[in-house]
Amino acid sequence: MSIVTVQLGQCGNQIGGEVFNGICSDGRGTHGLCSKKENESYYDACKERFFWEEKSKVPVARAVLVDMEPKVISQTLSMAARSGYWKYDDRAHFCQKQGSGNNWANGYSVHGPKHKEVIMNLVQKEAEKCDRLSGFLTIMSLAGGTGSGLGAFVTQCLRDAFPTSFILNHVIWPYGTGEVIVQNYNSVLTLSHLYQSSDALLVHENDVVHKICAQLMNIKQISFRDANQVIAHQLGSVFQPTYTAEGGLHYSRNPLGIDWQVRPPCLGSSVPSSHSTNKPLHFNTSIANLVILRGKDTQSVDLGSFRDPSLYTSWLNPQDAFNAWKTPRAFNKYEKSASLVSNLLKPLDDVVGKAWNMFASKAYVHQYTKFGIEEEDFLDSFAALEQVISSYTNL
Repeated sequence: MSIVTVQLGQCGNQIGGEVFNGICSDGRGTHGLCSKKENESYYDACKERFFWEEKSKVPVARAVLVDMEPKVISQTLSMAARSGYWKYDDRAHFCQKQGSGNNWANGYSVHGPKHKEVIMNLVQKEAEKCDRLSGFLTIMSLAGGTGSGLGAFVTQCLRDAFPTSFILNHVIWPYGTGEVIVQNYNSVLTLSHLYQSSDALLVHENDVVHKICAQLMNIKQISFRDANQVIAHQLGSVFQPTYTAEGGLHYSRNPLGIDWQVRPPCLGSSVPSSHSTNKPLHFNTSIANLVILRGKDTQSVDLGSFRDPSLYTSWLNPQDAFNAWKTPRAFNKYEKSASLVSNLLKPLDDVVGKAWNMFASKAYVHQYTKFGIEEEDFLDSFAALEQVISSYTNL
């Protein structure tokens, strides 16, 4: 089953290019304790998920590239073509010559409605190339204007146009020290809208990725590409096929790599009078955990600690809340690797708190109201996310 990736804004397009590059590189390799036949099956499953082939036999990414400025899209298309192993469809991108100015309201209320028809036509064309469409993967940043604002708008359009398809939003969490002065507003508005349209949110925190580059990879001068390659590697390790020996070779055909609900519950809404919670936040309580093991000795790894009932909410059986996927095929030349997908809360609580403090003094709110986003919209977004925090706190 196949997915269509929608790359939104500068961040989304740069990461998307690295994701496809990593997946293609992994698929073409012969890694791990696999036979030639098993490796070919792995590659076929990889191609079915993320690529289609034209007459030249060069894999073409199942993707739509969207940005309000042309520079990054041009660079992304060129990078893919230069690889010689895969490319983007030259007709599957849309850009303009004026960005969103790091303003969520500009992306959501102006660029979104104005360019909805052409963007959704591109998505529809990519979807029609899939023999079996499973869903959509959007890649976007929370801090800026196009990725966040236009991304939230496009996600709503995807839900309306493909009501039964799975939608996974991959979002990049901004640095805590600040990239954009209004990044917390943009993050709150984006997340509150995605919770209404998306089936799952997969988050990478810039601060965590930066630490990986600095402490684990010992990179002295960390570039955006260094960080993007780390993110792409982790995404690929989740999305690539896995199989077990039960009943012969069996691939997990869910193209998004996730078969359980990641999105936390929204149980209602109320306007917060201040940003506060009545109980201590329980950051380590999980709704579900997924571990993916790839490479040598995966079958002998003891994962019993992930079945500890204290990790999960009391109303879930740990056997139902925990999933483990294992494959002897290594990923991207690593002898062995492990990936964990779990829920997180503390970054959400932090960003809502910072945004609320700014909103309480009406800082920069006029930058949003001039594009049609009213104070009531802010309050609705705060209320929605406060309810998410409250639901997690009471697990």
